[in-house]
Amino acid sequence: MRRDATPRRYLMCPPAHFKVTYSINPWMDPAKPVDLPLAQAQWEDLRDRYRALGHTVETLVPDPALPDMVYAANGALVVDGRVLGARFAYAERSAEAEIHLEWFRTHGFRDIHEPSHINEGEGDFAVTATYILAGRGYRSSPLSHDEAQEFFGRPVIGLDLVDPRFYHLDTALCVLDGDEIMYHPPAFSPGSQAVLRRLFPDALIVNEEDAAAFGLNSVSDGLHVLLPQAAAGLLKPLRDRGFEPIPMDLGELLKGGGSIKCCTQELRP
Repeated sequence: MRRDATPRRYLMCPPAHFKVTYSINPWMDPAKPVDLPLAQAQWEDLRDRYRALGHTVETLVPDPALPDMVYAANGALVVDGRVLGARFAYAERSAEAEIHLEWFRTHGFRDIHEPSHINEGEGDFAVTATYILAGRGYRSSPLSHDEAQEFFGRPVIGLDLVDPRFYHLDTALCVLDGDEIMYHPPAFSPGSQAVLRRLFPDALIVNEEDAAAFGLNSVSDGLHVLLPQAAAGLLKPLRDRGFEPIPMDLGELLKGGGSIKCCTQELRP
């Protein structure tokens, strides 16, 4: 199958103040020190790779008081140029939401919705050609799904996450192209698994080893799939489907419970 890359516009935030001093997901261990220069180098490698592939990367200015700002995907959901702001579940990250909204206000976005219900942006929202898939169970409120559907005018499909290791949808599912996805079934409730099978019968099913390596926290432009290098089992299945996988090392940022997608918010025109 012939694949084509589509130029994308991304919002990222450098990990200038990244550290793990608290734990709000199972991957965070304050006892494990962070190598900040290495985290910065890995982040820059990801940013530079996007640009080399022809994508535009905008950057947020990091706040010294907010060490998780590097996970920029959580700050909003942008569809059709419209912005649904985030409202974080944990106080440690709550101030990030306004910083993201202010960035959008000062960069030409006019249709901005400040949410009434808890959602963590692209952490729990994934956009396919037909649907907005929406995770719930650990962070985002089910009420945010109706709020997103009303704002964007697109069908929102709620999916229940049941494994705390996959606390956000973007750790359990990845949109590859159009309505083509890959996902790890055990991360979802039986009913949500049935919904995914019905809507996406040709999805790429990801095993435990590759899912635990954050293989689903990946970014695709329709041809190139940037994924954690530890998820080596995904390379052949992706190539077999016509994609070009690009392994990346974001091991230091994984200490905070995030990888490639967590660091990448897509600004959909």
